[in-house]
Amino acid sequence: MDDLTFSARRASATAAAKTAESGDLETRFRGLVQSPLRAGLLRYLSASPEDSFDVESLMQTFGRLRLDVENCVRELVDFGVAQVVPGSTPARYMAERPATDALGDLLDHFLERRAAVSTEDQSPSVQRFREMIGRDEKMLIVFEWIRTAAKSDISVLILGPTGSGKEVVARMIHELSRRTIAKFQAVNTAALPDTLFESEIFGYEKGAFTGAHDRKPGRLELSNEGTLFLDEIGDMSLIAQAKLLRVLEERKFERLGGNKSISVDFRLISATNRPLEQFVKDGRFREDLYYRVNAFAIRLPSLRERQVDIPVLAQRFLARYCAAQGLPLDSKSFSREAIDLLVGYQWPGNIRELESTVSRAALSAPGRSIRATDVEFLHATTASAPVSGDRLPSLAESERAHIVRVLEAVDWNKKEAARVLDISRGTLYRKIVDYQLEPEARPAGRRSRESVA
Repeated sequence: MDDLTFSARRASATAAAKTAESGDLETRFRGLVQSPLRAGLLRYLSASPEDSFDVESLMQTFGRLRLDVENCVRELVDFGVAQVVPGSTPARYMAERPATDALGDLLDHFLERRAAVSTEDQSPSVQRFREMIGRDEKMLIVFEWIRTAAKSDISVLILGPTGSGKEVVARMIHELSRRTIAKFQAVNTAALPDTLFESEIFGYEKGAFTGAHDRKPGRLELSNEGTLFLDEIGDMSLIAQAKLLRVLEERKFERLGGNKSISVDFRLISATNRPLEQFVKDGRFREDLYYRVNAFAIRLPSLRERQVDIPVLAQRFLARYCAAQGLPLDSKSFSREAIDLLVGYQWPGNIRELESTVSRAALSAPGRSIRATDVEFLHATTASAPVSGDRLPSLAESERAHIVRVLEAVDWNKKEAARVLDISRGTLYRKIVDYQLEPEARPAGRRSRESVA
């Protein structure tokens, strides 16, 4: 073989190897950005090439669990499109320009393409929920439950204290589901007496009662092919529960004053801050309805359960207040004493109360810094600090303190506590919720008797 032929074959083989290598690189890059989370992280880091981000900030931005974010960002680092900031503890990540032109071209082509807008990014409720996420992973776990619930039409029961964001979660499930193009009908059942329940839920015909001058469709009819959200379902009367159960079983109803059955296709989401399971035992909530509405339960944690999030959320609400008032986002800030005061408060009104407290403090503060004296709580009687001085305790303070003493005396055996207090267990459960009571941490070896309650 002459030198010319050998050189030609060698050049041809080299070109073929480069083509194969290029094709393999493109295939691997496509696999990398096929994941919505990896693609989103890559675009997010590349949009601010001079900035670095820790895992917690990326978790809050994308609403994903720590393990998912850590795995995806490490894959970006291993591929050569992101880097770990040297010496950063905890690790911070930032964009990295690829070492090879081939990978650089693939990255540039990917970034030039218009990013597909996901269903979550289009959902206003998801954006609102992301603002409720802090450093604690409890809300991220709730986010995963919401994603799971949105995949089917299963009935969902949202449990959580007042002000924890139950309606936001209900709207998220609707907006992420296949029913998002239809209507979302929210009904506060606690505000509906029995005399109005039927006309509000089922609607009425013209002339059905005095003042019924025209036909009016009810919430069930309006939620056809959409979602019906029943808030405070634990406060429904037994009569209203029976009527709701019939609709859930037959998927048909008649308007008030009418005799024509109307078929309806809707997804039911319910919410309550009441102990429904105990209500079933006490005969205050129908057992058959309980199983209908509780096919899939989502529990929202109270703000007191995630104290580490309070400073993060307070700063976020403060920035929102400043933006709403047309002020620079950093025109107001909390003093260390004010933050400590916020963290030490019990927050019976949860996120809703925190947001209003922050807005009130920002308005009251005369200067740039919000002091502890500028923070005013609406439920000061729920603070755990003992009453001092000559002021006599209020009735609520005395009742709360007495219930705590009894619960601790019987090792939080609710059945025994209810007997000592001479009240029903349902009443005790309600007061535990109202006063935001929780047992103190006990040694691991100490046997809990709460299971017999």
